[in-house]
Amino acid sequence: MHVDGLVFRIKEIADAVALPVYVLRGRQPWSFGYYTRKKSSIQTAIDTAAVQPGRPLPDAFGIGVDERVVEYPWLFDRLRRDGVQLGRMLDAGSTLNHEYILGRHPLSKADLTIMTLAPEKRCYWYQGYSYVFGDFRKTKFEDGAFDTIISISTLEHVGLDNTMLYTNDPAKSETNKHGFVDAMREFRRIIAPGGRCLITVPYGRYDNFNWFQLFDRKMIQTLIDAFAPSSFELEFFAYDKNGWRRASQADVADATAFDPHSGRGRLDDRAGCARAIACIELIR
Repeated sequence: MHVDGLVFRIKEIADAVALPVYVLRGRQPWSFGYYTRKKSSIQTAIDTAAVQPGRPLPDAFGIGVDERVVEYPWLFDRLRRDGVQLGRMLDAGSTLNHEYILGRHPLSKADLTIMTLAPEKRCYWYQGYSYVFGDFRKTKFEDGAFDTIISISTLEHVGLDNTMLYTNDPAKSETNKHGFVDAMREFRRIIAPGGRCLITVPYGRYDNFNWFQLFDRKMIQTLIDAFAPSSFELEFFAYDKNGWRRASQADVADATAFDPHSGRGRLDDRAGCARAIACIELIR
């Protein structure tokens, strides 16, 4: 096992040991034991196909778990549909860079390139995945290089201050709330005709937390227009103290978020971060 992998595995074991304490302390997001709870919830949601078009989510779904518990199963539902050809894939944001995600069909045998700003401690290049580091707004990929582009909860960071978590490069401390527009135009350039772009972003009443922002109705439309799809599908999900549920765009127009790093936006609902998300599939 690689050294970084061993260190992470030790941390995983320690977090699992802390699970009873996490439960006794009220299952607060990001406390010791939370990672184990989150991982288990995501795995179950993917394997039971809990997020499917037009179907309500299970009762009490994902209480106290951040938006990944919806985003990952939503993505896998889209990837596993009959007749879908994944082809050459790009993970724009490295959100798939987890062993329990990459090891699941159909990603386990995918022709997948993972792109993010800077190297991460855990990489799975030895399993055949490619890693590229750089800015999504200006890549070195050829026109039409990919058939599928995935960007899970990443565009809300593009153009903002990425020095807090993702890189030490001071040039990446920006204040451009429209940085996502150039990223979407680049996605359109590097995706082949007929290719699919699968995107999720936090949604609600616009707010800027410096390192991420909440998209509102106007920004979602700007995002779609920048890609100029031949067709698209747009879904919304909302979170409250009873868990995640499907929602209309109007239902989540005033949704807020909790910043786990500053504590801003904390309520008594145990939200992990966003209280609403938009999930978008765009066809080139």
